[in-house]
Amino acid sequence: MKPFKVITNTTEETIKIAEKLAVLLRPGDVVTLQGDLGAGKTTFTKGLGIGLGVTRTINSPTFTIVKEYMGELPLYHMDVYRLEESDEDIGFDEYFNGDGISVVEWPQFITAFLPDKRLDIELKTIEDNKRQMILYPNGHDFEKICKELIR
Repeated sequence: MKPFKVITNTTEETIKIAEKLAVLLRPGDVVTLQGDLGAGKTTFTKGLGIGLGVTRTINSPTFTIVKEYMGELPLYHMDVYRLEESDEDIGFDEYFNGDGISVVEWPQFITAFLPDKRLDIELKTIEDNKRQMILYPNGHDFEKICKELIR
């Protein structure tokens, strides 16, 4: 499936795109976020949280690997960077097939555990707060979501 591209010029615009995406997601959906340090992965996740009605502050789960936030749907925020040299399964299926939305930062370190149907997003820094988001839908439902998101 063809990728979809979105440019945001401010942190607020990045958050708004993620908020809009959150409304389109359903329980069990998985979103992966790739990008260099500072590319906006956690900022994007904050926007998803706002869209899901999460009231707690969302920050990177670097040392805990998974943080769970309650909103209209649960948000499972995973930073799997520390699993780079590991093949440890921390119960990914329970999250990916659960009743919430799973967001995975650094997904390249757990590709064997990722579901086939998911939305992969690559964030690239263009300058300052300007970002390019490239959305790769894996599955027809995610293609429809991407079309709705960027129209």
